[in-house]
Amino acid sequence: MKYAEIKALSVEELNERLATEKENFQKIKFAHAITPIENPMKIRETRKLIAMLATEIKAKEINS
Repeated sequence: MKYAEIKALSVEELNERLATEKENFQKIKFAHAITPIENPMKIRETRKLIAMLATEIKAKEINS
């Protein structure tokens, strides 16, 4: 997901997406702990997406 796409979302949509990505991150980490996943870079990408979503939520709350 690109940053422009994230900026276009509302705060409610961002919160929903953040919750979904956090759940996905936990599943990926758990799967990787049991058996190494095929693409371990997916962990880093998911963590970065969570950070971008959280940053944009905070920015929109400050500007409102």
